Amino acid sequence: MDNNKINNNSDIETDLNFDVKEELHKLPDKPGVYIMHDDNDTILYVGKAVNLHNRVRSYFKKNIGRGPQIDKMVKLIARFEYIVTDSEMEALVLENNLIKEHRPKYNTLLKDDKTYPYIKVTLGEEFPRVQLVRQMKKDKARYFGPFTNGGVKETIDLINKLYMLRTCNRRLPQDCGKERPCLNYHIKQCCAPCQGYISKEEYALKIDKAIDFLNGKHQPVIKDLKEKMQKASDEMDFEEAIRYRDLIESIKKVSETQKMSDNVGEDKDIIALAIDGFETVVQVFFLRNGKLIGREHFYMTQVEEPVANKILTSFVQQFYSGTPFIPREIMLQEPLEDMELLEKWLSSKKGARVYLRVPLKGSKEKLVELAAKNAALVLSQDRERIKREEGRTIGAVKEIEELLGIGPLTRMEAFDISNTSGFANVGSMVVYEKGKPKRSDYRKFKMKTVAGPDDYACMHEVLTRRFRHGLDERIQISNSKKESDTGQDFDENSEDFQYGSFTKFPDLLLMDGGRGQVNIALQVLDELGIDIPVCGMVKDDNHRTRGLYFNNVELPIDTHSEGFKLITRIQDEAHRFAITYHRSLRGKNQVHSVLDEIPGVGPSRRKALMKHFKSIEEMINADVDQLAQVPTITNKVAEDIYNFFRQKEKQNPDTQDENQ
Repeated sequence: MDNNKINNNSDIETDLNFDVKEELHKLPDKPGVYIMHDDNDTILYVGKAVNLHNRVRSYFKKNIGRGPQIDKMVKLIARFEYIVTDSEMEALVLENNLIKEHRPKYNTLLKDDKTYPYIKVTLGEEFPRVQLVRQMKKDKARYFGPFTNGGVKETIDLINKLYMLRTCNRRLPQDCGKERPCLNYHIKQCCAPCQGYISKEEYALKIDKAIDFLNGKHQPVIKDLKEKMQKASDEMDFEEAIRYRDLIESIKKVSETQKMSDNVGEDKDIIALAIDGFETVVQVFFLRNGKLIGREHFYMTQVEEPVANKILTSFVQQFYSGTPFIPREIMLQEPLEDMELLEKWLSSKKGARVYLRVPLKGSKEKLVELAAKNAALVLSQDRERIKREEGRTIGAVKEIEELLGIGPLTRMEAFDISNTSGFANVGSMVVYEKGKPKRSDYRKFKMKTVAGPDDYACMHEVLTRRFRHGLDERIQISNSKKESDTGQDFDENSEDFQYGSFTKFPDLLLMDGGRGQVNIALQVLDELGIDIPVCGMVKDDNHRTRGLYFNNVELPIDTHSEGFKLITRIQDEAHRFAITYHRSLRGKNQVHSVLDEIPGVGPSRRKALMKHFKSIEEMINADVDQLAQVPTITNKVAEDIYNFFRQKEKQNPDTQDENQ
């Protein structure tokens, strides 16, 4: 076997960044997962294989028509690794997990990550409840859904009113009689099992009726309510009759969301797609108990030439690895790759047989065709919106790249400082990736070393802490991987290992100011040995960006361009984030800390000052006579307070208000 591997190496690409022939020689003829890395150790692609040697080798063969995007990926590969599994099924599961975790650039990816509500009937309890949940668990409960078209809360409220089911969290029957019945009992929306007013058997009958209702059996309920409404009306109990009427209307409203039905009352998903160039939309219809309960569309990104069955295969793998409910039957527009393997995988996840089918005629084929038409409609309607969004984001970033003459600018970070007369100094860091805010990477800083309104010193501290933290994280990651290479466990989830957004450095630093702010940033980067372009957002008299300061030159920018609008959004976001944090800190606690610095002001006088003046600003602007009017404040102490604030102003003449 090894001789064959050596002899077949003549058709292998050799103009790569590593000894590909030697690495291919090590690959086993076993199932598993392969992972492609670039020279920054970023994962480019994750794939599964029945035979790792044959599959990975195919990427590095010369002139095999892989397509321009895959050719581009192969040239970026600096190394690859593999994980051997016992079966192709294990490889499929591992591939799904790795794709979901790392979201590699060159995999076909499901862009949407949605969770759908379910209705849960807690049959494991003696007195069950009907609840809204977003995860299915392997318990004794009964689940209905997922629901995609809203109205789930209304349905649950309706069921609880119809059958007077409990909604409390009391442990029954253990807590029976320990507390008084709640308000729901008094307004006839609960039968009070907590008081023993209904037996377990009678309550179980109500739950059975609720389950029938959730299964779509609405007509018997409507008939019963109409009879009760008529009886109440005959007895002149119009208030009760109106209650029954409202319940009937609510049931009809719920019923209207289930217009389409199949001949057989089973759970099915119908999946079809529409492709236009490299844009793909996948449409899913959800049929539960033979009724259409909702539909949803998903965008797929792919780098290879779009092929319907490949995209559907990737969708099925990624979608059903993340959803807790798998229907008995999945109807598809096209046959999938590895269809038999996927059936086995889905069946093992569900714990019951799952069928993947491609209907060719009849009502099922029409449902698939309808899903395809809906996907095409979504793609057509969203095309202009997507183009506009790309213009506001990716297009705007490209304009900035062209203006500055640098790129690509995948990640940009902006910083701002906020304070009030030098008190509660804070800094903000906002992150934009591909022209969109990445709020999970936003960070805020409370000054540790700077007192008073010195924006330059504050910015120096913020940037130093941000990048030193990132360097420390990188060292920690490197050391952890070295330990892993020597046989020690490398666990990114351990308490000793801390991985954060600071590790990823920006392609451009945006400072909320001109030459001064830029020079501070360049000084910090030079001190830490980091090379990152720095650009200042130069403002006019109205505090609006008029240009960009870059490489000691102020560059004018078209105020009507998307690039300018993006810069403005980033500037406003950095300012907003800093102001929000500053306001959250500013208050009595911060006033305490300022007054503690004044000689002669103890706890009682501090309390009196805070009670007399509405804000710290009012206290700062007060004269000696106004300060002396405060109970317990003598003329001498009033002079000390007045002089304290004036001395602060002399030390920091460039005091900035928070709104500047």
